[in-house]
Amino acid sequence: MTADHPCPPDPTEAGSAADFVRSLVRLKQWAGEPSLSRLRSLGGQTVTSDGVTIDALPKSTTSHVLRQTDKLPRWDFVKAFVTACLRYRDYPAELIPGELERWRAARTALAEPDTRTPSGGERRTSSAVGPEPPAVAAGIAETTGPLGPDPAVDLLARRVAREEDRARKGLLGGYSIAPVSFGPHADAIRHDDGTGAGLHAIGEFFGGLRPQRLLVVGESGAGKTVLAIELVLQLLEPLLTTGGRPGRRQMVPVRLNAARWTLGSPFEPWLAEQLVQDFGLAAKDADRLVRDRQVLPVLDGLDELDPEPSMGTPRRAIGLLTELNRYSDLSGRRPGAVVVTCRADRYTELAEARTGLDNATRIHLHDLTIEQINAYLRTRWPDGHSCDTHRDGIHAALSGTSGAAVHTALATPWRLLLTVTAVESGADPAELLHADPDPDPRVAAARIARRLLDAYVPAATELTPRTAHGAPYRPEQVRSWLENLASHLRWQAAHTAETDRPPPGLTPIDIVPHLLWPIGGRRRVRALHGLCSAIFAVIAMLAFWAGSPADRPGDVRDSLDLGEGLTLALMGSWVAIATGLSLSPWPAAAGGRTNVPRRRRVIGGLLGALAGSPIGVLCGLAGLVLTGGGVFGPGFAIAAGAAGGSVFGAVIGLTAAARRGAERMTVSEAVRAEPVTLLGFGLCGALTGLPPLRLAGAGPVALAAEVMGAFTLAFALGIVFKIATGGWSKDAELAHPREALHRNPLIGVAFGLIGGVAAFLVFVMHQGVLASLACAVVGGVTFGLAFGAIAWSRTMIGLIIAAARGVLPLRLWTFLDWACEARLLRVSGATYQFRHRELQDFLTPSEGDSCYLGLSPYG
Repeated sequence: MTADHPCPPDPTEAGSAADFVRSLVRLKQWAGEPSLSRLRSLGGQTVTSDGVTIDALPKSTTSHVLRQTDKLPRWDFVKAFVTACLRYRDYPAELIPGELERWRAARTALAEPDTRTPSGGERRTSSAVGPEPPAVAAGIAETTGPLGPDPAVDLLARRVAREEDRARKGLLGGYSIAPVSFGPHADAIRHDDGTGAGLHAIGEFFGGLRPQRLLVVGESGAGKTVLAIELVLQLLEPLLTTGGRPGRRQMVPVRLNAARWTLGSPFEPWLAEQLVQDFGLAAKDADRLVRDRQVLPVLDGLDELDPEPSMGTPRRAIGLLTELNRYSDLSGRRPGAVVVTCRADRYTELAEARTGLDNATRIHLHDLTIEQINAYLRTRWPDGHSCDTHRDGIHAALSGTSGAAVHTALATPWRLLLTVTAVESGADPAELLHADPDPDPRVAAARIARRLLDAYVPAATELTPRTAHGAPYRPEQVRSWLENLASHLRWQAAHTAETDRPPPGLTPIDIVPHLLWPIGGRRRVRALHGLCSAIFAVIAMLAFWAGSPADRPGDVRDSLDLGEGLTLALMGSWVAIATGLSLSPWPAAAGGRTNVPRRRRVIGGLLGALAGSPIGVLCGLAGLVLTGGGVFGPGFAIAAGAAGGSVFGAVIGLTAAARRGAERMTVSEAVRAEPVTLLGFGLCGALTGLPPLRLAGAGPVALAAEVMGAFTLAFALGIVFKIATGGWSKDAELAHPREALHRNPLIGVAFGLIGGVAAFLVFVMHQGVLASLACAVVGGVTFGLAFGAIAWSRTMIGLIIAAARGVLPLRLWTFLDWACEARLLRVSGATYQFRHRELQDFLTPSEGDSCYLGLSPYG
């Protein structure tokens, strides 16, 4: 090489995975330390297994890979990284392929150890690759299976990783965490065998278990959820960075909220259902992965299943453990892999009931030592930080005469977070940690803990000013609203305990937007919702009647003919169905959660319009034949049919755009999901087709044929729309808690306006354009609100009543998002939750105080 282009580092000298990664670091230094952003641009893009184009060198991935030393990076990453470094150094383009071959050969030598004896007499074995990755040892690639990647496994792994990354940041507010440790005994002092370990080792620890069943026990706030998240992320690393091991069946760890399991539900179908609902897997893929034991269930919060305080035997927790004890591995001869977390006091109750997780290794989370607390404070408040002077004050409280009580109060990461949050907002640690004289340190510690919890809401409010337009939230406002939400969760817990099949999401800890409406008064809200839906339904029918060319508002008839009677019967039936749906106990807000580029949506809309146009023409010609050409001619039939079909197809195309390989409902599933709704769609179709036949003077046979045909067509179109608006896209982002509720009125009104287009084409035959348009728009919008936005309407009515009574803010969604930023709440999947259960319990009013809501029993 010339002086201008010195030789890059030689990767063939690497004897282990760690050496290989260090060679990549040296290559980056040789190239002149390009920034991660520059490497990303030079690395280009790649296409994933499901056809999504992504950056080959995302900044987070590059930073992570260059810091790991226990596994080989994927060749796709190495190729892109080496190419980017060489390009940054202006390395001759013709020499880059040769350098890539050197790196490929070096990586292959480590990834596929040569069992032949080299000329030097040394025999390379698998030890040259370095230690077995924790996830491989843990069973992530435990069983021989078909070669090649499994798209469903890859899709699930990516979505789980995104969810856990979001959950971890929501809990920690960043990446740092108190140094939590665990071991086989509840008391860390008993660890004379050296088995205590930190969170960084949980993946490796789990990998050594046989069978792979783990029960994590800890006090409230000890870090059980954080440990579960760390375990999932550590086990996912090989799948995300190296693609797992070829030729092995891969197992994806999935953390699930145990509180969502319902008593009596078989575990495997429930597990598959969670994969469909929370991560968007196709039902057949979810069933297959569960059946083939390619999912490691991590059930967080066994103690959340039964209400608190304890009201006898925790029968729901016992029921879930019974199901898990039946859960076996693929052979059926050994226990299936599973992880469960449980609070210490609930574990004691289960032990007294002689119930546990069979064949499981139990570990306990340890209290933080004084040294660990001080280490965390030094990390959080380094020298020069505005709060660094408070470290000595907290240390003095820990080592003072009341040190035992202070240490007991601060011995969990959650309590330590409460302390630092209060201090950072300006609180004096001496006042916060002052311990009244008491012979029992636990009593004094409880007082300190209550003081910390009492200071947390004002501190978080002070530290997180409202970024949106509007006045800042006041601490007393925030606390009042949070107390009302906590009281509602207590009601949810009681209602769930009394119900065999509660609606999904109705748990003691989940704040689900479309399930919040009872906070305004359950019976009151349902009654008002039914009234509003009935009014909207009547308005929709009046608009249809006013626009119909067969029935003019000023007509006076001595008696009703067959057509009028049939029209009124259909209208009355539809109003009754819409009103009945609005009175359903728990309207559900569902629908796909997609992140589809605008270009794909436009293409989907155009393709849908092209496909719908000929179908609409056929429908128009069928109407021409049925009316005998006495109402409209061939030109109008073709034009109107093409217009209506194009609009319907365009809406379907826009909604279902870019859902290649996405989960789709079958026709039978769509019918079973919403049979009454589809019946209402059919009735509206029949109503739309009646006026032309009545104008043509059709007899009973023709009217009956039209009613059946239009009903069937509209019913089928409703099924198509239901299938198109459900499911996930492979480009789907994680669900925001409000996403389903946000889509509910959009989908409903969109379908209502499709009906409005069909009605307009009927009205305009004998009405003015403006009058027809007005009737069609009014009828379509009210139809959509009454029939397609039931969950949204119910929720809005409940929240408006709650806001009028001062129970919740009028702009509730803005408040909930702000509360997540303030670390008072957090997002968990498609729900909001309190930052910690101890905070929720602290803010929950006593039974005697809950009547201030005027909702007891939510009436």
